[in-house]
Amino acid sequence: ENLTTINGITHLKTINVTDMGKMFSKCKKLTSLDLSELNTAKVTNMNYMFSECSSLTSLNVSNFNTASVTNMHCMFQSCSNLLSLNLGNFITEK
Repeated sequence: ENLTTINGITHLKTINVTDMGKMFSKCKKLTSLDLSELNTAKVTNMNYMFSECSSLTSLNVSNFNTASVTNMHCMFQSCSNLLSLNLGNFITEK
């Protein structure tokens, strides 16, 4: 809950990750997050991924591949300070 910044997020290898549920949940002091480099092609679960990130004002998920995602329940719950969010590439058919 006291996390304020994440260094080296681009080095996180997510090519085989299928579950990102609660990945950043309750990071209440995190204000900015750029996840545009994460490989989400195999992810099926993103529930509560950013839940309770109440200080988050900037979040870049613009390159997320959500074609395989079947659960986005409460993904952005209580992200009350987000100023904008680009979900233009999100595929939500599943």
